[in-house]
Amino acid sequence: MLNQKEILSTIEMIDQQHLDIRTITMGISLLSCCDPDPKRACEKVYEKICRCAERLVKTGQDIEDEFGIPIVNKRISVTPMALVAGASETEDYVPFALALDKAAQSCGVNFIGGYSALVQKGMTQADERLIRSIPEALARTELVCSSVNVGSTRAGVNMDAVALMGRIVKETADRTADRDGLGCAKLVVFCNAVEDNPFMAGAFHGAGEAEKVINVGVSGPGVVCHALQAVRDKPLDVVAETIKKTAFRVTRMGQLVAQEASRRLDTPFGIVDLSLAPTPAVGDSVARILEEMGLEVCGTHGTTAALAMLNDAVKKGGVMASSSVGGLSGAFIPVSEDEGMIAAARSGTLCIDKLEAMTCVCSVGLDMIAIPGDTPAETIAAIIADEAAIGMVNNKTTAVRILPAPGKDVGGTIEMGGLLGSAPVMPVHRESSAAFIARGGRIPAPLHSLRN
Repeated sequence: MLNQKEILSTIEMIDQQHLDIRTITMGISLLSCCDPDPKRACEKVYEKICRCAERLVKTGQDIEDEFGIPIVNKRISVTPMALVAGASETEDYVPFALALDKAAQSCGVNFIGGYSALVQKGMTQADERLIRSIPEALARTELVCSSVNVGSTRAGVNMDAVALMGRIVKETADRTADRDGLGCAKLVVFCNAVEDNPFMAGAFHGAGEAEKVINVGVSGPGVVCHALQAVRDKPLDVVAETIKKTAFRVTRMGQLVAQEASRRLDTPFGIVDLSLAPTPAVGDSVARILEEMGLEVCGTHGTTAALAMLNDAVKKGGVMASSSVGGLSGAFIPVSEDEGMIAAARSGTLCIDKLEAMTCVCSVGLDMIAIPGDTPAETIAAIIADEAAIGMVNNKTTAVRILPAPGKDVGGTIEMGGLLGSAPVMPVHRESSAAFIARGGRIPAPLHSLRN
């Protein structure tokens, strides 16, 4: 039973420490929408999404009102669209993106993810058509998010896909140049992508998932940071224990919301994603947690160690609080979406090389990082390759969501507003990687992939 102290503590966490449920995401299988006629397939996609998710937003708002728990986003993820569109006799996949966007707007959700292709070992015709359509699709839609999985521990890294994605990221930025390259904020390149991720822009509904499912993503960096203020100057094992206990409480709330949403929508409960997802709001930053541990500025020496401990403690605390944990589960380090990361990047302490090192021990990767608009596509591809290699070798999910800033150089800033925040343009190495990327082929899977 909850006692009065615990109830008051939770109210304080919500009221003063930015505790929220970041997202309720409904995953919907669209495999039943396959049709040789592309127009009919798009109609089926729209109808099914609207039928399954028509009460999603209303239910989320009802839970917010009844429990007093803020639910920031309501989202939809769908079957990777290359699998659905591949059944249609067409070379133009943009109408499928438009159908997703129309359905998302009809349902009133914040984002819809799943304009995706899985090409870790090779590309089908459908995969390639979808990937080449991404710049136009993201330029012509508002709510659609796209992802491409270019590597895995079992398959290695598809370097032909990596080279293509370097060009696609560049083209997407150019197509949305009037909005500071906003399209790239809705495009993520994965290694070891997971099928039940509720967070955008990488969410899709995997082929091994149920017909429809409810996944919930929690937040709470502000709560963790506040908890650590009580153990200043204490040993790091005490710090880790404090994070574990706090993560348990945060995840417990996520479990409650997930079960309640599942019951009301008559949809199976999937997973709770334990990730600490920051926002640009002051007091809701992963970087400030690391600084509370004793670092003067996030990005200085010791940052990777502090982040490793944070990530591990969050997982240990959260896994005891939920019957089913999944998604990405860890700490996110999106530069533009984290007030402390923005400050550290502006000061020059946090650079891309350090963020790459932090990727080795955290949840995702190089996330929401602005780079000069004139960065060559080959350099972007090489950055993707570095991150994919880290994910492949370490048997974990890594990702790149990088933002070439059209017409801007180091020292400039791109503004996207809302949860996406703003990002200082960070320098990249100017030395060329073009010859390496031009080789193509596949980086073979590591030896430890042979687990059978």
